[in-house]
Amino acid sequence: MSGFLDMFFNIPIMEKTFPLLMKGLLVTLELCAVVIGLGLAGGLVLALALVSPRRWLSWPAVAVTDVLRAIPPLVLLIFVYSGLPFAGIELSPFAAVAVAFLLNNSAYFAEIYRAGLQSIPHGQYEAARATGLSGPQTLIHVILPQAVRNVLPDLLSNVIEVVKLTSLASVVSMAELLYNANMARSVTYNSSPLMLAALIYLALLWPLVRLVSRWQRGLSN
Repeated sequence: MSGFLDMFFNIPIMEKTFPLLMKGLLVTLELCAVVIGLGLAGGLVLALALVSPRRWLSWPAVAVTDVLRAIPPLVLLIFVYSGLPFAGIELSPFAAVAVAFLLNNSAYFAEIYRAGLQSIPHGQYEAARATGLSGPQTLIHVILPQAVRNVLPDLLSNVIEVVKLTSLASVVSMAELLYNANMARSVTYNSSPLMLAALIYLALLWPLVRLVSRWQRGLSN
């Protein structure tokens, strides 16, 4: 038991590597802000195309959404970071992760938005137009607020998945939380930094997980 504790819960090593992991956490949070923001915006644009009555717009949107959801995010990341340079497009690790996860997350956010938009009765749109609101005004002020409220737990669940997904950035040597923890492990020959990283992820995400669970129980009652 003492050997297990020394290997995974070595307090002196955790204290020594904590500042390095905090630097990695800041990079992770910056990456999350960019990826989640771009994903939410890109997903909304894609969702509006999905529900469009114009087939020339909705059909390509369906194809793009299906393809991006089918490609594993790690494959997409490696393609953007290591494949695009052969075409003369070379991105920094941060930019490569942002682009790859934007493509992947937009597709998942789009499906969530689409479900929310289709949950609003068409009569809401007609009633808003009857009051004199234009199409864009109706969408922004009437339809979207209700749609987002209806799928808010699903959006938050996907946000949690995106935060966990950012750990893949370590594959392209980006100094985020997991990468720094793994570097600390290789230097100290001890797994305590990885355990500390796991605890940091837990402290970061557990409140969101509980919040989503409460909302989902509230909606089911």
